[in-house]
Amino acid sequence: MALSAVWLVLAGLLLQPLQAETLPETVERVEGSVLGIATFQPTRSPRIEYLATGFVVDDGRLVVTNRHAVPESLNDDQRERLVVVSGQGRDTVIRNARVVAQSREHDLALLHIASPSLPALELGSSDSVRVGEEVAFTGYPIGMILGLYPATHRATIAAWTPMVIPARSSGELDARRIRALRDDPPMVFQLDGTAYPGNSGSPLYRKHDGKVIGVINQTFVQGGREAAVERPSGITYAIPAEQIRPLIREYHSSGQ
Repeated sequence: MALSAVWLVLAGLLLQPLQAETLPETVERVEGSVLGIATFQPTRSPRIEYLATGFVVDDGRLVVTNRHAVPESLNDDQRERLVVVSGQGRDTVIRNARVVAQSREHDLALLHIASPSLPALELGSSDSVRVGEEVAFTGYPIGMILGLYPATHRATIAAWTPMVIPARSSGELDARRIRALRDDPPMVFQLDGTAYPGNSGSPLYRKHDGKVIGVINQTFVQGGREAAVERPSGITYAIPAEQIRPLIREYHSSGQ
């Protein structure tokens, strides 16, 4: 009888679901994969100009960010280069980066960084995300002012909605693209959560396991850039993580 009772207890333990991580535990793990996207120019002051946030995926040497945050060209004469910055505060490491795949339609860019590999985040399924679900995102808001200190914000999935992706220049808004955005706009997550300049490219993830379900893309602003800081709307948009996978496949198939 005693032996049967022991087996019943063990069976009960095996049937219990694995305990989910708390948000602080998830954030601690995610932060090591979140990077600053910047340009570095040795003759400039400051030498580093922060552009956005990015995060590590795949083999630890690929970084996802927003395409609109990556400069179209660099000043080769002044030895300007695209870099990612890891670490916090003054304890940072700069690595060279290059764009290896991008999607104008979904405002995503995939960067390849120098060795060694960094901890990568796992991509989750955007299709299983439900309206009303609580999520989180981690990034570097207002990076040039606050410095490289990752900040985490909670958010709620408010809607699944069509969204116009920002163009880097008016030249990108040709007739074909305008027609595509009007007739078949990409679908994105609308969040009830506040993002700031610098949060572009931040990973949007589930609080209990840290799996990435989206990429912070933009925030609704009434007014100029200053209004995004002084009078944030609390309406933020994120590109579904499903759109990252084609870029990773494109990179691996290209043999770069």
